[in-house]
Amino acid sequence: MKMTISKEAAKWYKDELELAADDCIRFYVRYGGDGLVPGFSLGIKTAEPERTLAKVTNNEICFYVESTDAWYFDDRDLHIQMKDCSDGPVFHYE
Repeated sequence: MKMTISKEAAKWYKDELELAADDCIRFYVRYGGDGLVPGFSLGIKTAEPERTLAKVTNNEICFYVESTDAWYFDDRDLHIQMKDCSDGPVFHYE
């Protein structure tokens, strides 16, 4: 699995969550919502990586997915971008 995050999306997370340089954001699978797998969606939290499946650094922030959440992606890549001037980032799976 590969993961990308646009510069604009990384800045949005940094500003909205008041992150400092070298902070880390974990994308994890949570129950509920509308996502790639019916009944599940991605959540976020600040945490240090342990066993990463995918990891990328942008705007001095580390963004990652742990290997325990590999089942959700089913060998798809995760791309995080801003959609015009939306309320937040959007997830694309390929």
